[in-house]
Amino acid sequence: MSNIGISAMHMQLLNNDRVVMYDRTDFGASNISLPNGKCRNNPNDLALKVDCTAHSVEYDVSTNSIRPLMVQTDVWCSSGSATSDGTLVQTGGFNDGKHMVRVFRPCSTCDWQEMGAGLIQSRWYSTNHILPDGRQITIGGRDAFNYEFYPKIASTNNVFSLPFLQQTNNPREENNLYPFVFLNVDGNLFIFANDRAILLDYMTNTVVKTYPQIPGGDPRNYPSTGSAVLLPLKNLRAETVQAEVLVCGGAPRGSYPRAAKVTLWVH
Repeated sequence: MSNIGISAMHMQLLNNDRVVMYDRTDFGASNISLPNGKCRNNPNDLALKVDCTAHSVEYDVSTNSIRPLMVQTDVWCSSGSATSDGTLVQTGGFNDGKHMVRVFRPCSTCDWQEMGAGLIQSRWYSTNHILPDGRQITIGGRDAFNYEFYPKIASTNNVFSLPFLQQTNNPREENNLYPFVFLNVDGNLFIFANDRAILLDYMTNTVVKTYPQIPGGDPRNYPSTGSAVLLPLKNLRAETVQAEVLVCGGAPRGSYPRAAKVTLWVH
């Protein structure tokens, strides 16, 4: 397919072999119209208050076809994670989207549902991870040195401070956005930001282990963006199962402010 009509800033494979993609809403019209004359009316939008184009689509792998979707608030650099039943829970973003929770359920006619301001803290460039009890934890984001849960219950209807995110925040660079998060085999969360990692007991808000700084000390998180993956677990029948996280890429420290000052044209 030569053109899906939007830029796929975010992409998620669903459990029905379809892929939902979405992009920021505040950059003008896309190249694909909403169906049946539908338009997005949003007085808070920074580009078009009335926009009849889609900023999210669903790609059907089996038919190689695109279905335009309606996302109401700005999902620019938001975050999300799939639940156990395949529902995509998507949180935060920019402008009117920074406190929002959105849900997309996989079916042939389903569309985005805006669940309202489900976040206490504004979240932009945060990370989501599903937990064993089915809830999601949302960690960090720009000027958000804490975490919270969705959906809320009485005991967790709050934000929980995480000084580690402030400690890994470089002035004028940050380098700790979109932290890498993985559920460890012991039930704690492995959180990597900038050039170091911790193991967090998110239930008691306690750091149970601090890992050494990576060799060289160069940042691996946005905007010095690298990537990370939890490798396949080994020896699953052993008394103690060990997990291993691979972190790749990144950029030399100071790259982000230098890039803002230097212009290089490549012909």
